[in-house]
Amino acid sequence: MLLAIFYIVVGLVLLAYGADRFVAGAAAIAGNLGVSPLLIGLTIVGFGTSAPEMLVAAIASFEGNPQLAIGNAVGSNIANIGLVLGVTAVLAPFTVDSGVVSKEFPVMLAAMVLAVALIWDLHLGRMDGAILALGMAALIGFTIWLGLRGRGEDSLAGEFVEARAAMCMSLAVRVTIIGLVLLLWGSNLLVGGA
Repeated sequence: MLLAIFYIVVGLVLLAYGADRFVAGAAAIAGNLGVSPLLIGLTIVGFGTSAPEMLVAAIASFEGNPQLAIGNAVGSNIANIGLVLGVTAVLAPFTVDSGVVSKEFPVMLAAMVLAVALIWDLHLGRMDGAILALGMAALIGFTIWLGLRGRGEDSLAGEFVEARAAMCMSLAVRVTIIGLVLLLWGSNLLVGGA
């Protein structure tokens, strides 16, 4: 029991640090390649912060524990919306003045409704997964299109400038790889401990 708790704690620490390194490295790579800060924030930072959940869900599914994967996805969304966004708004109320975000909200709502509809029968099969993956690809394409269309005009663009850490390309690649390795290792420990 104590060893399992140790694995969970170490796994969480590795996931948090690995995600931070992955995001910093990937954002620096994108910045070095001339990608706009808004697109870095909407895609790379978004994926980087979701990478721990994605890896935990994938490993749990491959190890025959799909309940952990579903619980992870649902719990992550509840924590992100209810805890992260809720606590932030309680501590420091804020206004989001972004055309990109307001255009993304209906698409994200549709994705949540689609996910609920697909899992309503308590079974998530390969076809359901393919539909969700295609939806994710469409959302990413839509997000990139919105970011390119409103390049430099959206108020949210300035918020992501700090995500682009000043790193040379070789260091950024190494930091990204280290982050990915730590994410994989941490998710394995977390799933094993859980």
